[in-house]
Amino acid sequence: MLIILGGLAGLLLAPSPTLATLPPSVQTFAGLVATGPLSLLMGRYGRRVGFVVGGTLAIAGGTTGALALAWSNFALLLAAHAALGAALACYLYFRFAAAEVVSESWQPVAISLVLTSGLIAAFVGPQVFIWTKDLFAPIPLAGAYAAICAITLVGLLPLAFVRVPCVTVQVSRSRLDRAALLAILRRGPVLTAVIAGAVSQGIMVLLMAPTPVNRHPKLTPYRHSKLTPLS
Repeated sequence: MLIILGGLAGLLLAPSPTLATLPPSVQTFAGLVATGPLSLLMGRYGRRVGFVVGGTLAIAGGTTGALALAWSNFALLLAAHAALGAALACYLYFRFAAAEVVSESWQPVAISLVLTSGLIAAFVGPQVFIWTKDLFAPIPLAGAYAAICAITLVGLLPLAFVRVPCVTVQVSRSRLDRAALLAILRRGPVLTAVIAGAVSQGIMVLLMAPTPVNRHPKLTPYRHSKLTPLS
């Protein structure tokens, strides 16, 4: 939903059609940059604090995105998707939290359920976009950004009732630990998994970001030029 939304909102606000996919690109880069700091934050203060920070970023991003459309401010839209990208990076840690709140025998099931919820969201997200995009008409797409805030608030509610263990980690900076980490990263299966994940994520963004933009009527004059991918 966010990649589609960012591309279409970028098309409406960008000074040039060539910059239409910049918001989802900023979102992806922000998620990459935020992954490490969020991991350190959760390691020191616990999962609950990390997820609250992620939810706050999502609400801030949704609110900022709606305001960007209301004020026709492209820079504000980029800031919104930077916050949303960091929030998405935070949500990737839900699978680890799920494994920490159940017994060892249930950990594989808990992780599988969290990953399955991502598949469900892939179908539900576009429908939410369709239902809410005109909620604040005549401001286009603002309702979809508001829906992000509402969904995030609902998603944060379980944190008030679920007891998430505060498992903190003391980060070691010794040369021995760094050498051990590098040795792990050099292993064939680990390196293959990292490369496969990076390539698959890149292909997904490459296909999802320009496709809805290319189908928008605003780009009709550019369909036969090199400005629009997948034309």
